[in-house]
Amino acid sequence: MRVLSALVLAPLALGAVWLGGWAFALLLAAAAILMSVETARLLFAGGFGSVVPLVATSVVAVVLAASGLPDAALAAGAAGLAFSLASRSWKAERLLPALIAYPYVVLPIIALIWLRQDTEHGFTAVLWLLTMVWVIDIFAYFAGRFIGGPKLAPRISPKKTWAGLIGGMAGAVVLSLGFSIWLGEGSATILALVALGLTIIEQAGDFAESAMKRRAGVKDSGALIPGHGGILDRVDGLIAVVLGAALLSLVHNAANPAAGVLIWP
Repeated sequence: MRVLSALVLAPLALGAVWLGGWAFALLLAAAAILMSVETARLLFAGGFGSVVPLVATSVVAVVLAASGLPDAALAAGAAGLAFSLASRSWKAERLLPALIAYPYVVLPIIALIWLRQDTEHGFTAVLWLLTMVWVIDIFAYFAGRFIGGPKLAPRISPKKTWAGLIGGMAGAVVLSLGFSIWLGEGSATILALVALGLTIIEQAGDFAESAMKRRAGVKDSGALIPGHGGILDRVDGLIAVVLGAALLSLVHNAANPAAGVLIWP
């Protein structure tokens, strides 16, 4: 069932990435809605009054970012967060769930659109990030299954092993070397080192979602995808990787963000 689900979802995601523009934005808007519902379930106990503002904020952010206004999208995200904080403060509710939920849903969506809009390397960069997360998960799964050994953080995610982390790193490095050769630009060695760092970030994203699920007392974030659980169960690592890549692009080459993460001297 897991394989069949992947065979349906992967081509859909890759097709939207290849098309870019509003096709990609439409896919992300749908993902943002589902992510908002599941995040609210984990952090807000799924209250309707908490779900709707998060959904509205994320969809507005997608529309603004897809319109070429990433700064306005960030402002919309900040406004939604401020509204949620004010509402929760008025009702004497904890503020931390809102401080986690809004950046967790909104920022990676904006970052993905921002990277994809790089006209020269946007498709390649997003394709690299998507396939790298898939490769990390696949290599980590088989390394952990067949090698086993000490656990990474058994209290948070009892199945994650050090062997799996090393296997994921190996897969990310091999993939990134292949992408660098395909590009024919920049340093393959540096891109491989970037991939190593993003692998650690990907695992951290997985642990973060596992911690939220443990706090909520659930095994999966949802039941949307047969054999996989919810959408957050599939994109937890991608969320962290995209944020890490976007931050790297801001520092290295904000004018051409995709090149900023892919191409190094």
